[in-house]
Amino acid sequence: MFSFVTRTVYGAVRRQRLNIVLQNFENSWNHSYTNIAHAKMTRPKVLVTRATVPEAGLNLLKNECDLDTWEHTEPIPKPELIKRIKEADAIFCLLTDKIDEEVLSAAGSKLKVIATMSVGVDHLDLKAIKSRNIPIGYTPGVLTDATAELTMALLLATSRRLIEANRAIYRGEWKAWCPTWMTGPKISGSNIGIVGLGRIGLRVSEYLKSFGVAKILYTSRTEKPAATKLGAQKVDLDELLKESDFVIVTTALVPETKHLFKKETFEKMKKNSIFINISRGEVVHQPSLIEALKNGTIRAAGLDVMTPEPIPLDNELLKLDNCVIIPHLGSAAAETRDEMSVITAKNILAVLHNKPEEMPAPLKF
Repeated sequence: MFSFVTRTVYGAVRRQRLNIVLQNFENSWNHSYTNIAHAKMTRPKVLVTRATVPEAGLNLLKNECDLDTWEHTEPIPKPELIKRIKEADAIFCLLTDKIDEEVLSAAGSKLKVIATMSVGVDHLDLKAIKSRNIPIGYTPGVLTDATAELTMALLLATSRRLIEANRAIYRGEWKAWCPTWMTGPKISGSNIGIVGLGRIGLRVSEYLKSFGVAKILYTSRTEKPAATKLGAQKVDLDELLKESDFVIVTTALVPETKHLFKKETFEKMKKNSIFINISRGEVVHQPSLIEALKNGTIRAAGLDVMTPEPIPLDNELLKLDNCVIIPHLGSAAAETRDEMSVITAKNILAVLHNKPEEMPAPLKF
């Protein structure tokens, strides 16, 4: 009898202990499940403003963030941008996206970082962003080689009239080899002027040295030791315009450089000089450039940037044989664009991890 009672009591105690263990396990599971679900619900949201952003950067973001992507190849309309940014913790934007006071006001305090897949930041209202203490990430350095290579291609295509000559073939104008047909100036032995010598301008200077140019002149706020090593000379803009056979614009667009090249500027250049712009379209007063090309104030122009972009098909520039236009391809090397997307993604993730000091390319402003 005693043994039966003992076994009964012992069994009841074991069942009670087992129930407690099971209850604790259930509570633990429910707590873990709740945490997982909560974590999933609170994944940061990143607004991506174009469907054509390279996958290399997007894949990094997808691991930790929910992406709200504008699923079109054209820029996101401003009303749509304002609507979508209200829910975003971060924005992955391009140089076509104007992030101004109106957009920032719509975003409110939820927006933690702005990352642009560009080296230029003239599409960002820096004053309004700074007043909100929002970090900005951008992509300098990585596109230097690609843009400098494109500059050389544009320089050669314009000086040696490659596009004009190609069109002449289709018009039936190529009748026979002719000593004076489609001739243009050579680069070797010429004077080159670079307006705004930054990373890209310096790399262009390095490439030009191998062409055997006579002089490289440049404008900059300060003298650049790297340029001095190449034999380049810092001069003021007027001297550069007067002496240069080729004028290459690589300056940033800031209030001081808007319409830097206007009627009076072109009139200071040599009549046989060639103008190359790979910076921003608004650095040039475009009607003045058109006039200078039509009336022979300068010989020719090669443009990777213009105003507006895309340029309308009825624009006067497209009717000029002495103007080579390409559609803003400066950084359009596949490897470069992939790396730009990766840097942009890492800029975003660093801030979302509360480690802004780990941003690979923060803009200091």
